[in-house]
Amino acid sequence: MTGRLVRLAEKGRLPVRFTLDGSPCQALAGDTVLTAVLTSARSLRAGDAGPERRAGFCLMGACQDCWIWQEDGPRLRACSTPVAPGMRLLSQPPESWP
Repeated sequence: MTGRLVRLAEKGRLPVRFTLDGSPCQALAGDTVLTAVLTSARSLRAGDAGPERRAGFCLMGACQDCWIWQEDGPRLRACSTPVAPGMRLLSQPPESWP
């Protein structure tokens, strides 16, 4: 995957491995889920009202733009949740998968 964000500096933190839509990804300790996803993918998720892809909006947990789902169902705010080792994330709700 090619990410929307490119990390230019401050690369000395420990790696954190997670999956996004079944693909292995890597972030750095202390990254939010939003940062972790956008360094690995072009967008966070599909929009609710159309085909547009979303990548977060307010970045402080006040809007509804950064919701992402965990593989076991619950959703979380990507902009304010720290990435954790072994997270299994989905860019769309689990019930929308075939």
